[in-house]
Amino acid sequence: MERNLKFLKTMSVAEFKAQHNVEKIEVKKNEHTGKCFFVYGFETGACSKKAESGELTTPVISEVCSAETGDMFFLLHQQGEGGATILATL
Repeated sequence: MERNLKFLKTMSVAEFKAQHNVEKIEVKKNEHTGKCFFVYGFETGACSKKAESGELTTPVISEVCSAETGDMFFLLHQQGEGGATILATL
């Protein structure tokens, strides 16, 4: 999924929750498709494959844009995914 995405803004989960005035984010799985998504308030966002496999150790949420469709959405993913190399975590 991440290959054709332009990452516009990345924030910590705490920053995202504060910005959207929600207390919690739930990661859910669609039993019909097997795909994961996250729910914040009455809205939903997409999850990377690492969220589906339970490999998220340092989760972040990015606002992304699909290069194919132009659609913008939020993506829960592992810090460092999306083309940027982490040089340090402070």
